[in-house]
Amino acid sequence: MTDASTRSDAELLGPCGPVTPDVLDAVDAAVAAVLGEGAELGDGQRAAVLGALVDDCLAVLPPAAGKTAVYAVTGLVLGGPTVVVSPTLSLHRDQVAHLADAGLRADVLNSTLANGRRDEVLAAFGAGDLDVVVTSPEQLARTDVLDALAAGAPVLLAVDEAHCVCDWGPDFRPDYLTLAVARRRLGGPRVLALTATASVPARAEILELLGVPDACVVVRDPDRPHIHLAAHLVHDEEAKWDRVVREVGELTADGAIGIVYVTTRGHTTLVRDRLREEGLAAEAYHGGMKAADRGRVQDGFMAGEVPVVVATSAFGMGIDKPDVRWVVHGDTPTSIDAYHQEIGRAGRDGSPATAVLFHRPQDLARPKLFASGRDAGPGALGTVLAAVAQNPDGVAQSELAKPAGLSGAALSRALPALVALGALRQLPGRKLAPGDTLGSDPSDLAAQAAALVTRGREREQSKVELVRRFAEATGCRRRTLLEALGEPRDEACGYCDQCDAGQPGDPGDRSGMHGDGVHQGGDPVPGEAVQHEQWGHGTVTTVAEDSVVVLFDEGGYRTLSLPLVREKRLLQPA
Repeated sequence: MTDASTRSDAELLGPCGPVTPDVLDAVDAAVAAVLGEGAELGDGQRAAVLGALVDDCLAVLPPAAGKTAVYAVTGLVLGGPTVVVSPTLSLHRDQVAHLADAGLRADVLNSTLANGRRDEVLAAFGAGDLDVVVTSPEQLARTDVLDALAAGAPVLLAVDEAHCVCDWGPDFRPDYLTLAVARRRLGGPRVLALTATASVPARAEILELLGVPDACVVVRDPDRPHIHLAAHLVHDEEAKWDRVVREVGELTADGAIGIVYVTTRGHTTLVRDRLREEGLAAEAYHGGMKAADRGRVQDGFMAGEVPVVVATSAFGMGIDKPDVRWVVHGDTPTSIDAYHQEIGRAGRDGSPATAVLFHRPQDLARPKLFASGRDAGPGALGTVLAAVAQNPDGVAQSELAKPAGLSGAALSRALPALVALGALRQLPGRKLAPGDTLGSDPSDLAAQAAALVTRGREREQSKVELVRRFAEATGCRRRTLLEALGEPRDEACGYCDQCDAGQPGDPGDRSGMHGDGVHQGGDPVPGEAVQHEQWGHGTVTTVAEDSVVVLFDEGGYRTLSLPLVREKRLLQPA
């Protein structure tokens, strides 16, 4: 253990605020207990632990960064039990196994347990006989589960794969939207959210939905330099599928296995059938398939018996196969975060891999339409909440939109905000019931929800813009990707299609508007906080050779001319 007198100023400062030598000693002791004597946390792991010991924390760490050790060590130092939220049953098993290997008392709480076994786990947690329980968001949507877990006085709520929280679709894992409510019912434990990918807009959205908007954020390099990046612009859909099939044929010529990602269930079978027509063994995978069929495809892929899977984003969590050599996107993904997550399924063994995107600008029309839809205002949402308050047993969602003057789509877009605030609960059969926070006067909740909806739409617009900029990049594609993820780069990567073509582009002066100690301040850089006279405070999302995109807290995202920003000093460091 390090002597307190030798602690550096950087250690004592920590990434989210000052820590004491005693805390650092406790971290070292917990690391030894979890990982063994002489073991050390990686830089990102340690930063995440120190951040979470000071404040609620979102840690964006590379894949295989050892996230289980992060929350295990944090929980031990905080001195109480931990509740871990994780998206898949296979991850539940893996995480409990790792925790048990580290000597922690851990168990799983999910839909696979019989009622008697569930009661045993909850009783053990409440009695202090478990250090960690690993569960799902669906379990934390149950009042009986929350009451039983609250009896154990958890000190840490760890949200693994936290990018799942960003899915605003009320029909896909809607219980992710109730985690802020669950935290309150658990007694307000410290929040530690962990993910491998979160752009600047996604980070804000995750924290807002978790109810900790001012949490500390720890980010480590998201680069995957061994994955070659390429994108091809196509305008005709038939031509696009022909090129996808040809590309997959070339990538599999030497027996390499991989994944084709598309955005619709129909496209999974369309591409699968076309690949089979060319003599390529392929299977389709999407969330609408029977569980047994999904399991058969995934097991076959993991065993090397299925060389190509054509899938929606449902084929993701738990796909930790080291020898995936390529990922092809047949459709433009709806966010840069989804793209980065999906290409990360390739090359997990650290050997060279390939990521190819076929970008048809029309692919972004649907998310653009969603992003520009009419928002539900406070008045309309107040009407919805008043109607639900009069129906404690639940009211059909379809009966609420028209009386409030809303379209069904507008109400659906507002539901995540209303659920996250605890104003509503979603019941089976698309019914809504009053939530814990819905009192006699819903006007304040309606105003808060309307603001969340507006910010959510603005972030959706920003996500679309980030994807488009990456797909249509005119300079180093990796630099564009990393900057979209909030990580500025000065140098071209030399390992993408643009660099291959001798077109790395000019990054400009990347010292930032604050300067770097050498420069007196240059162009804004991705992730930098800035101020605009009209739109107020914002965060730079991307910088191109002639433009800069800023996500403003109140004004949404704006694309500004970089020459005008320089000439008129339109942006100032915040």
